[in-house]
Amino acid sequence: MSTGESEYRIARLRDRLAREEVAELGVRIEVRGAVLLLTGTVPTADRRDEILRIAQEELTDIPVRADLQVVCADPPDRPEELL
Repeated sequence: MSTGESEYRIARLRDRLAREEVAELGVRIEVRGAVLLLTGTVPTADRRDEILRIAQEELTDIPVRADLQVVCADPPDRPEELL
């Protein structure tokens, strides 16, 4: 695959992650040699799985590695106690 074609496909992946059901803007996409690295934080494990599914769908012949951390942003279920 040519460099121009892979850049186009990576840009298309960025667009899909921003627009589709995941609407995820916090995921960074970097090319590291012949591997694509996804990094960042996501709110749920399901979201992480969906992002990986979309990346593998878009980039079938490019190895994808992910360092996506699941960080829950829900409000606390009880008041904070200050001592």
